[in-house]
Formats: sequence, C-alpha cells, structure tokens
Amino acid sequence: MRRTPTRPSVPTAVERVRSILAAAHSLTVVSDGRHTEVRRLEDTGTMGHFHLHAPFEGTGTRSGERIPVRLELTDIAPTPVRDRLRARVTLTGLLAAPYDPEAEESTCVEFGQGVLEDAEGRAYVTLQELEATELDPLATVEAGMLSHLIDDHGELVPLLLRLARPLPDIGVQRVLPVGIDRYGLTLRLEYRHTHRDARLPFKTPVDHIDHVGPQIHALLAAARRLSHTGHLLT
Repeated sequence: MRRTPTRPSVPTAVERVRSILAAAHSLTVVSDGRHTEVRRLEDTGTMGHFHLHAPFEGTGTRSGERIPVRLELTDIAPTPVRDRLRARVTLTGLLAAPYDPEAEESTCVEFGQGVLEDAEGRAYVTLQELEATELDPLATVEAGMLSHLIDDHGELVPLLLRLARPLPDIGVQRVLPVGIDRYGLTLRLEYRHTHRDARLPFKTPVDHIDHVGPQIHALLAAARRLSHTGHLLT
C-alpha cells in the first residue's frame, strides 16, 4: 500500500540557504588573507554581488592559479528575541583574480561547497540544489512581516500559544515570533533562564506573498477554537 507523502512543515536546508542568500544585508568575504565586509546588499541580495557557477572545465586558467574564497553569512532573527542568531551559511569556491570590493560587476565564484549550520547541526548543499530550488516568497519580506505582527497585532501573538505542541509550561515570560516562511510561523517562548521554539505549520505552503494573510488568520481562528486553560504568561 502506497503511503501519501508527508506534507513538509519546515524548509529544507537548501531552501534555508537560498533564503538567507536572498535576504542578507551583508556578508564577509575571506580571500587571500583578507576579511572584507560587504554591506548594502538589500537591493541585489548575495547573488547580485556574486555569480556562482560550476567548476571550470575549459583549457584556460589552471585551477592551481585560482584564488580560494569563502563567503560567510549570518542569519539573524529580525525580532528582539533572546539569542537572535538563527544560522550561519558558508560558501567556498575559487576566484580567477583577487577579490575587488570596488568592482561594479558581480564577482564570479567557481562554487565549491555550501554549508548551513544551525541548532539542528550542519548540512551541506550543492550548486545544483541551489539552482533547482525556488526562492521562498516570504524570504525578503520576513522582517517587515514580523515587525508588523509585533507592532500592530502584538496582542494576538500570545493567543497563538494555544497551538504550540507540546503545550507551554507555566512560567513563559515572553513570546515573540522568531521566523516565518512559506511553511509556517515559528514562535520563541522565553522563560526566565531558557527558551524554546514552537513551530506552527500552515495548512498548505504559501506560493505567493498575498496568500500568507489567510494562513495566519487560519492559525488565529484555530487558536480561538481551542479551550484556554491556565495562564500561559506570568
């Protein structure tokens, strides 16, 4: 008997890397013994500043003459939660010439390896996976969406705690959204000395930014239907 495939509720490692590359405001380039901070990526994303391509297969410059490069990015939660570092992404590769931070053209990088490091551990991604992965429609607007939720609808966030599984223990001092993607919303529950995250999956993945509002309203409606027992915030 064939089983129905399980609907994904969290992004894959390659989806997260793709989103981080698109949403990054800055990164660090490590090459030829130098660390260069590259900022103001909001309009182009990482891929507007760097062009990743497959290993060189021509007969020109030999690989031994190329220059190793490492691109380092950090994924920081856009909300004022405890422990805002969500993940680190490292891309390694080769350059045909020394990195020039003043160059107007994008820098070509012969892709070597991509690594995602987060609380779950370490995962590796390939260029083929990155190229085949569709960008999450919420990746570049996540910060604005979460800020809007906190600033304009902050009173609704604790209501969503009714959907958290396992149910929160008494002693939660603060709850804030820490992330949102096409598959769902993540809340951070902060206790006096620790914290944990609660994942609230959408009924179906979001394919367009206009579809996220109804999904959040569906979560709120489900939370209101649940009987509220005890005080979740102290």
